[in-house]
Amino acid sequence: MMTDRQPDGAQAPGDPAGQKLEAAILELLAARAASSTICPSDAARAVGDENWRDLMEPARRAARRLVDAGEVQITQGGSVVDPSTVKGPIRIRKVR
Repeated sequence: MMTDRQPDGAQAPGDPAGQKLEAAILELLAARAASSTICPSDAARAVGDENWRDLMEPARRAARRLVDAGEVQITQGGSVVDPSTVKGPIRIRKVR
């Protein structure tokens, strides 16, 4: 089974869904106030159709890649969290 995440956390070559999700996250954040956050589901809905729920984990992975690139932060309860250990609902915001 192939996924869009390699063992080292990198995006698999030729993963258009992952690239679209990363772009959607950045576009959604750019359209909002600097202090605003988005949910991974916002990006999944922007990229997917009625099957957007299937894109939830790929959206979370896209957010983690953007954290690694220094472009976004993942928060939970308003505090920045480690994306490799966080469980449960998360929010994504621009780096402050």
